[in-house]
Amino acid sequence: MRLLGIDTATAAAGIAIVDGDGRVLAEARHATQSRGADLLVAIDRLCREAGVDPADLDAIAIGAGPGSFTGLRIGMATAKGIAFAANRPLWAVSSLAALADDAAHELAGDPRRGGVICAALDARRGEVFAGCFQGGVALATERVLAPEELAPWIAELARGGDVPVPMSFAGDAIEAHAALAALAHVWLAARTPSGAAVARLALAGARVDITRGGAPTYIRPSEAEVKYPDGVPGALRRRDP
Repeated sequence: MRLLGIDTATAAAGIAIVDGDGRVLAEARHATQSRGADLLVAIDRLCREAGVDPADLDAIAIGAGPGSFTGLRIGMATAKGIAFAANRPLWAVSSLAALADDAAHELAGDPRRGGVICAALDARRGEVFAGCFQGGVALATERVLAPEELAPWIAELARGGDVPVPMSFAGDAIEAHAALAALAHVWLAARTPSGAAVARLALAGARVDITRGGAPTYIRPSEAEVKYPDGVPGALRRRDP
């Protein structure tokens, strides 16, 4: 089996091709904010590196978010196009779960750390996207929080018995929000989800089949939706005489 994994939730998109055992055949990073056509070129290059014809891919897995609105749209459109052209299944995976999977691999063999990981990505607008995972399983609903709300949220989950401790953290949120500095001692090196992690989770069954249709997981409204709730900028609205 040959599976293409894509994640464009952050500025550093991750793409990878893995086999049925989760072994990485080729992996790369790509600038998410570039055009979708550039992502296709990068994927084609990756396929050549792995010695895999795009038509021979068995499935495509996409990180569905949460994350950058523009990045998620580019990634989803690209993944849908590849899956449609090759007549292959398209699977969606949580980008936060993929980040947690990368962090879990970083933790492997370290008995000092707990197996629970909080994945936190910068959501801009002074917020973070966050989720808690153990063994690829979500322990709480993914959400968007102010940085200073992250630690209290974790503490509340721990008190309720929903999340065991100790816990490690991962993601680029710590680089964007000074309020998270107190957690630096338990913050792992993993910063953005990799395509390999998306593929691994899809292979493990932590996926949703969106071959017949699906959309990114945004969690919150886009800036445009907040600014123009009726979908039309004020200057373009029809004015009554």
